[in-house]
Amino acid sequence: MVPEEQDASSWKDLAMADLIVPRVGVSVTEVTIVEWLVADGSTVAAGDPILTVATDKVEVEIEASAGGVLRHGAANEEEYPVGAVIGSIE
Repeated sequence: MVPEEQDASSWKDLAMADLIVPRVGVSVTEVTIVEWLVADGSTVAAGDPILTVATDKVEVEIEASAGGVLRHGAANEEEYPVGAVIGSIE
């Protein structure tokens, strides 16, 4: 639901979902991006696998939380802290 004080020009901001590094284990504080499974600018649906991340113990596929156009700039083989924004779905 869109709050009444927001006009149509701000709806685009509401439609964008940040891609945030998820907590993939209780003691995990950072992950390494192994591979983006979907190219930047491609369309994804909610639930589609979009990237693989690794910890010192496991590799995990991360799914899109929403549908739209994937935008990412985070590089493979780079480490990112849990909670970091690594892209968005517009």
